Amino acid sequence: MFFLYNILVYIVSFFLNIAALFNKKLGLFVSGRKGLFDFLKGTISKNDRVIWFHTASLGEFEQGLPVIEATKKAYPSHKILVTFFSPSGYEVKKNTDIADVVCYLPLDTKYNVNQFLDIVKPELAIFVKYEFWPNFLSALKKDSIPTLLISGIFREEQAFFHWYGSFMRKPLKTFNHFFVQDENSKELLSGIGITNVTVSGDTRFDRVAEILERDNNLAFIEEFKQDKLCVIAGSTWPEDNNLFVDYINNDSSGEVKYIIAPHNIKGGEIRKLLSDLNKKSILYSEMEGKHLSEYEVFILDTVGLLTRAYSYADIAYVGGGMGSTGLHNTLEPAVFGIPVIIGKEYKGFLEAENLVELGGVLSVSNKKEFSDKLSYLVDNKSAMNDVGAINSNFINKNKGAKIQIGHFIRKLIK
Repeated sequence: MFFLYNILVYIVSFFLNIAALFNKKLGLFVSGRKGLFDFLKGTISKNDRVIWFHTASLGEFEQGLPVIEATKKAYPSHKILVTFFSPSGYEVKKNTDIADVVCYLPLDTKYNVNQFLDIVKPELAIFVKYEFWPNFLSALKKDSIPTLLISGIFREEQAFFHWYGSFMRKPLKTFNHFFVQDENSKELLSGIGITNVTVSGDTRFDRVAEILERDNNLAFIEEFKQDKLCVIAGSTWPEDNNLFVDYINNDSSGEVKYIIAPHNIKGGEIRKLLSDLNKKSILYSEMEGKHLSEYEVFILDTVGLLTRAYSYADIAYVGGGMGSTGLHNTLEPAVFGIPVIIGKEYKGFLEAENLVELGGVLSVSNKKEFSDKLSYLVDNKSAMNDVGAINSNFINKNKGAKIQIGHFIRKLIK
């Protein structure tokens, strides 16, 4: 099976080079890997002590960030290498100062793996959440390089746990230790003979807990909000906007301010959203010289401010759950101890599943459910506070994964 796997990797590589001519993202995927080994030779010397983190994309980078930051602080004489598989992670974080070297992960051929490890020679390899590349993992094991998986999550439908995926169990067994998010993952791994597992939780809880320690002040939102209740809809798509535009338009109370942060800030979609709203609305890009307190809706047609904006919310809606795009981060608003509303598609997002069950996150399937649940929270401050407390308590209870992982790393690096 591994022979067939290696042939398949070369076939995929061939067709990727062709497809890259017609697809921008695939073009970045291919071009970003050209000259990779020369780049590594120029940035990593034979005397460097390297700790290597692999993150598939941006979400996994953010997930692993608490451990990356803690490791960098604990081992300042080491070089931190971060690799990405996807352009959506690399292109955003290629200039991050948290790592000494950032690059793409080469495709999992034996030649690439040998070249990569001969240059990097990591003292420790840490994979975040998933991505189990057989040739990389086999070579790390062969070279006696300790390898960890952090914030791992396993589900019964994955190939490892079925007869047809038995050949993939061998790469799994090369890991020195697994730090997984839940007991179910531990039980699944135990069922295939893997017991070097710790249920440490999700490092994203550590990540979001740190948000409370930062300066989240945004003067323009203070001017906009005044002393009114504030509802923020973050990372929304058109199908999400369809839920709450009518609600906003029909709100005649004058006691609620609304902030919308669309996922896509292209001009056409922003203008469509503006045209659908009959309330006095203002764009972030056009707020200069305006009296923000006079407006009822503020649209953040920019990036990088949503997390701080959530600190001003009394209630949040998180987008992505009304369609197939994937639910966005519910923990970022939840850490501020406020109720969170999401769409109906949240299966596979463990933190959302748990919080829906606990009652801190409210799932809605249509406009009526959205209107009913939001109205209830707006009209019942005590209920709003109770629901929000569930979220903050949940995060406080589940943070601390980076401490457990840090203790284990200290056993491996002297």
